[in-house]
Amino acid sequence: MSKPFIEVAAGLIMQPDGSLLLAQRPADKPWPGWWELPGGKLEPGETTLQALARELKEELDIDVTKATPWVTYTHEYPKNIVRLAFCRVTAWNGEPTGVEGQELAWVNLHAPLNVGPLLPATEPPLRWIRLPDRYLLTSIQNSQALDNYLATLTRALQNGLKLVQFREPDWEGDDASLHAAFRQVVQLCRQHGARCLVNSCHPEDWWPQADGVHLRAADALALADAGAAIKDQLDGLLAVSAHNAAELGAARALGADFAVLGHVLDTPSHPNDPGMGWAQFASLLSDAGLPVFAIGGQSADTLEIARQHGAHGLAGIRRLLA
Repeated sequence: MSKPFIEVAAGLIMQPDGSLLLAQRPADKPWPGWWELPGGKLEPGETTLQALARELKEELDIDVTKATPWVTYTHEYPKNIVRLAFCRVTAWNGEPTGVEGQELAWVNLHAPLNVGPLLPATEPPLRWIRLPDRYLLTSIQNSQALDNYLATLTRALQNGLKLVQFREPDWEGDDASLHAAFRQVVQLCRQHGARCLVNSCHPEDWWPQADGVHLRAADALALADAGAAIKDQLDGLLAVSAHNAAELGAARALGADFAVLGHVLDTPSHPNDPGMGWAQFASLLSDAGLPVFAIGGQSADTLEIARQHGAHGLAGIRRLLA
């Protein structure tokens, strides 16, 4: 017998300081006493954001004034399968109140949680939401440009950049100079509390020296096809480049922490290849099952529209160095 399939809208209600609202399930519902993200089932004819606004009014007595789609994730419970459309809620009117008698708690995502246990489907989004919303890819190219690049990168790190990918497939120099540049970028990131991933175009014995690995799309597809448990072998983040649904599927199969999808808009790095556009980007995200960064023509000016189309944040080479 097939399990019931339920569509749910769930809200990550975030205060400006980054704290997140969790709710405890009442005694008269399944999984009583467990903590979850507020939300509920979609009704016929409702969009995700409409359902979320209705549920948060009914459960918490707040009126949502700003919410954006984020990650859609499917979780199988013992008695049913739940497709959760997680949304970020960043503005509302009213003070959240447990209308159904449920306990509420604001939690600091960067400290041990002071409530629990969490519903199993609540654990992944609490991990994902900790990811920064900007992801810089390096483009140094040679040793002569390294000092100037490190100075520019330092300013970006001082301005809050927390996630960097070392990616130099066209390095103009020998392996020793490339490795030296890699080590300097990793060290600089760590000095500023940022993480540096290394692209899989670089030697595998470099991977443990970084804070994670970013797989090229072809590498991710090959590893997924082979059933590789690469996530279990890493002591850090796993990211994947994707351009289509199959490559997003590979990221999901490998248990990646996030993916980068594009290119979305026209970009100098693909001069004769038009971007997929925001509509296709959003369509591909509908079943991604993990956070996705938009890449291609992105800058601080596109962050809001990216979020409106479900992006976790932005990835880029040049315009994120500001």
